[in-house]
Amino acid sequence: MILLNCVSFGMYHPGEGKSHKLEVFDGVVFAFFLLEMAIKMVACGVYGYNRSYLRDKWNKLDFLINIAEAFGYFFNVLGIVLPLSQVLGPLRLISRVPSMRDVVTVLIDTVPMLATILVIYLFVIHIFAVAGVQLWAGQLRNRCFLGEDISTKYNVSLNPYFKTKFDEKVPFVCTPDDKSGMQHCRDIPPYQENGETCSLAAPHNASAANWLVPTVASDTCENWHSFYNVCRASDNNPQRGVINFDNIFYAWITIFQVVTLEGWSEIMFFIMDVHNFWSFLFFMLVTIMGSFIIVNVCAVVIATQFLDKMNLKTEEPSPGTVNNALLCRWLACWLRRFINIVTIAVEHHNQPPEMTQVLHICNIVFTFVFFVEMMLKLVAHRFKYFFDLNNIFDFAIVIVSVWELISKSDGRLSVLRAFRLLRFVRLLHFLPYLKRQLLVLKRTIAEAGPLCLLLLFFTFVCSILGMHLFGGKFVFKDPQGDIIIERKNFDTLLWSMVTVFQILTHEDWNLVLYNAMTATSPYTFLYFFAIILLGKHVLLNILVGIVVQSFQAKGSSDSDQDSSFSGDDVSHSPTSLTSENDPSRSNQDLPPLTSEEDTAPANTQEGNKPLNCIQQMQHWCKEHEEWSFYLFSPQNRFRIFCQHVISHKMFDNMVLLFILLSCITIAMERPGIHSESTERWILHMSRYVFSGVFLVEMLFKVLALGVLFGKDSYCCSSWNVVDGLLVVLSVVHIIISLASTGQNNMLGILKVLRLLRTLRPLRVIKRAPKLKLAVDALITSIKPIGNIVFICCAFFFFYGILGVQLFKGKFYHCVGQDTKNITNKSDCLSANYLWEQKRFNFDSLPQALMSLFVMHSKDGWVNIMYDGLDAVGVDKQPVRNHNQWMLIFFITFMVMSFFLLDMFIGVMVETFHQCQQDQKKANEEEASQNLSRNTRRKVPQQPPYYTKFSPMRRSIHTLCTSDFLDVFMVFVILISVFIMAFQHYKQPLYIERLTEYSYYAFTLILIIEVLLKLWVFGLRRFLRNSWNVMDVVIVLVSVVSIVFIGMEMADTIPINPSILRVCRVLRLARVLKHKKIRVLLKTIIKTLSQVGSICLLFTFFFFIYAALGVELFGKLECTEDNPCLGLHRHVNFNHFGRALLTLYQVCTGDNWSGIMKDTLRECRPNDIGCVAYLSWVSPMFFSSFVVMAQFVLVNLVVAAIMQALEDSSENNPTNFCLPLEEEESLDTEGTVSPG
Repeated sequence: MILLNCVSFGMYHPGEGKSHKLEVFDGVVFAFFLLEMAIKMVACGVYGYNRSYLRDKWNKLDFLINIAEAFGYFFNVLGIVLPLSQVLGPLRLISRVPSMRDVVTVLIDTVPMLATILVIYLFVIHIFAVAGVQLWAGQLRNRCFLGEDISTKYNVSLNPYFKTKFDEKVPFVCTPDDKSGMQHCRDIPPYQENGETCSLAAPHNASAANWLVPTVASDTCENWHSFYNVCRASDNNPQRGVINFDNIFYAWITIFQVVTLEGWSEIMFFIMDVHNFWSFLFFMLVTIMGSFIIVNVCAVVIATQFLDKMNLKTEEPSPGTVNNALLCRWLACWLRRFINIVTIAVEHHNQPPEMTQVLHICNIVFTFVFFVEMMLKLVAHRFKYFFDLNNIFDFAIVIVSVWELISKSDGRLSVLRAFRLLRFVRLLHFLPYLKRQLLVLKRTIAEAGPLCLLLLFFTFVCSILGMHLFGGKFVFKDPQGDIIIERKNFDTLLWSMVTVFQILTHEDWNLVLYNAMTATSPYTFLYFFAIILLGKHVLLNILVGIVVQSFQAKGSSDSDQDSSFSGDDVSHSPTSLTSENDPSRSNQDLPPLTSEEDTAPANTQEGNKPLNCIQQMQHWCKEHEEWSFYLFSPQNRFRIFCQHVISHKMFDNMVLLFILLSCITIAMERPGIHSESTERWILHMSRYVFSGVFLVEMLFKVLALGVLFGKDSYCCSSWNVVDGLLVVLSVVHIIISLASTGQNNMLGILKVLRLLRTLRPLRVIKRAPKLKLAVDALITSIKPIGNIVFICCAFFFFYGILGVQLFKGKFYHCVGQDTKNITNKSDCLSANYLWEQKRFNFDSLPQALMSLFVMHSKDGWVNIMYDGLDAVGVDKQPVRNHNQWMLIFFITFMVMSFFLLDMFIGVMVETFHQCQQDQKKANEEEASQNLSRNTRRKVPQQPPYYTKFSPMRRSIHTLCTSDFLDVFMVFVILISVFIMAFQHYKQPLYIERLTEYSYYAFTLILIIEVLLKLWVFGLRRFLRNSWNVMDVVIVLVSVVSIVFIGMEMADTIPINPSILRVCRVLRLARVLKHKKIRVLLKTIIKTLSQVGSICLLFTFFFFIYAALGVELFGKLECTEDNPCLGLHRHVNFNHFGRALLTLYQVCTGDNWSGIMKDTLRECRPNDIGCVAYLSWVSPMFFSSFVVMAQFVLVNLVVAAIMQALEDSSENNPTNFCLPLEEEESLDTEGTVSPG
């Protein structure tokens, strides 16, 4: 009955209303559940008994649902439509499905901790929202208006202010000329008429600004845009009024969008244009604290809480031994299936006819081979053949393949041939490590079944609610007046569920929010907030806990197997144990290695002189093994001098200084430097200087240590090998550049060597201990990560071949002014339009893998899905939603991406946990020593420090240490923040005075509190408490802001003094002294202390990739002939600073696929900044950076947070770092040393 009720909800069509039959059916369902409730109440009793109806929490849920539906019918009678039954009715399904009920029960048990997380989450958002209102209220309204009435004066139709072709979605915001914003009215592009740029000034042009116009401009039309020269506030904000900081509500929406990392860079660029370039620091702080720290803390806490509640018991079979016959059989099967996979993988669009014929023959051969294999197995096993699921799978694939050949189908059944790849999984029995990872994935999918069911149920409920809220309302007009129906809509149940799933992935969810707030009400933001909070941050994060639990179960089973296996080895081979534990005894058992060499000359004949010479040479080399270059003995004075030089501390410091200076010169490189300028000459000469210095350093080390042979030779250290290789490459670069003066045949080699020069910062790793430790830990994690990467590659490979079979040659479209009547390629070309290929397509396996990788990163996957749904055929114009069945391909890929990404997190957590064990033991030993010293200090009991206080000072001391003062100050701070939240754009005078006077009053209260504590505790004891230091800083900042504002000096300082008032919001941390919140704060603080090495890794990779980006993409420009989707004046690789900001945007996953698209452009004759090799270098550059930044380093942060949460348990008396513990330690220290 519940399922039928859900089906009736899905049959709802927005705007049409319910049919009479559906209303009758809903009434029958409601009556059925009322009858069910009445029968249960009569049978069990209503309340008061152990098994009464309302004693069960699920019966309480049914009771509330029935009451809500009754109210819904009552409001319907009154003419008020509330979709209560459609939203609450499906909730009855939870109590009827045991697995879903168990998951929800665990979630209910974690509600207290979830509430704690929500408090910290909202606290961070509120602080940044209040700061945004103080800084930028009303500034995003700035537009460039006409300086005079041009329409009346010259009879020209112009808008009151300048509008871009995107209208108010992406407006042209400006800053006044006396402000430091990055975009002024003089930056407006010239007026264009009939495609030509105008340059003439209007007659008697007095108010028009004297702006520069392009050199290639038409002198036959007037540049009317030059009259837009007054920057002032308008009535509109960007994105139809959604993005702004005019009041606390919209500031909350904007900051929440920044925290989700979707569309945050666009908001940052708006603020940089209207306010200041350095505003990007604010948004980087929001993304780091909000997204990388707080959100990951929420994920880890939810995952660990679910981990503690659910008890997953699994058993893993141990891999057996493999004999030679079985191994040979496996190799034969592997070779046969590998060749089959290759024949499928090489298929692509526009392949030669000969290749098509060869692949067809190969398909027939392999189909015959697999058919014969199936028949032999059927004859041998008969009906037992179907008892194995793998055999059933092979049987289905073979039958489909034979059917395809016999029926001579049009190729649709060829898609199923891609499933032959899954036969490769059966060969993993002989790869035990990879098989264990697959078993973890299998266990995770099995254990996540109830969670997936709950997530599907959550998506269904949110979709039904979205249909009632937004169904049929996402209809807008473009600037040309054409009606546009947004593809991201809630018009049907299918597209409503797709849109909700899109919101869960965070891809373009902000665009759906903009449409919803524009079409309905600003308060619909709560709908999206609930979906992201409950769906993304709660349900999807539970999957992380399931994956980590599976890895822990796998680890424990592996340790048990290893222990049993080692026990068997010890019992059966005792000599191996002695040989491993006693190396001296093992050496004694072995015959001496030199015995044969010593006796060999005695047994040889006199005529064998060449052999004797070789042996003498070997003997001489062995005797001089410790000699450097076989010339300098260990006692050589010059070699001893070199050893003293390289061991001196000043030597390492000087080398590190030159490395840093070299990094600075690399950061200064950019394409815009003139070849004859002084800067270019300095950079050119510095290359010789640094290469010479590093060459001298390497020579000193090689002479002192030796090159290859010897105990501590130069090449024994891998970091020395890296240093030496970089030095050799630098010298080769200089030699080739000097030898190729005036020659063009060496330019390719010079470009490669110039790119390799950006790897010079690798030399810093060895000289930075924390960075070296982090890199070593990352290198040790390559093996376990490699298995997951292999699984991901196999997953991509399967979907890539499947995508090629489905979409090859179909991702083309016609580009022109009017393509409504275009149906195919010939129509497009006959209309003189362009028939272009989508940048992300499935025409070949490499193209498909790149498209799938973009989808896996969850950036741009929706647009690729739309292209797949619109694909009609080869050389056919796409039609909107032509084949909606292709949703299965894209949605299943995204669902599997969640599992694989979370498996990546599980591997990183396990690896990080293992790498931290030694450091954790060292910290525990140090903490125990400190604890023992503290306990020894506490032995002599002394009277409290306040025993000699006067009665008045004693009473004030009692007040300062009481809970009353803390509660009072928290109340005062909450009122202060509440009043600050009242501030908004164009606020009335009474609100301005209220905030000003309250600010004075609250500052006075803070000053009184600080003075009282300072008098009572004394300066030394007062400053021991970090919270007191923060109070002093807040008081000083408040007083300074009052002075600057009172003396009207706000314009003389670089920052807005009103932002200084926001600092008192930090005192809200006093509210966070609750026990459970204290644990999470301890986790955050410990995480910040642990991610230092991870931050060094981030900085290191950012530096190298930024330098590479400047070398590769520094000359790319966006023009009318080469329009850009991601690159623009804020996002580019023109110099090192811009490259860093661009890479940070790529790291957050915000439109990185659009940036990569712009670097994949096809070179045209007049495109100077484009080079041919970018088509294959760009995917390698961005894919490797995304893997390292998003999948490895960010997941290392998750692993660090999980480790910090484990270390921050309440039972650990050490490492306390929160206010209560600090005050207790302050009191205990006061008992020891009064003062």
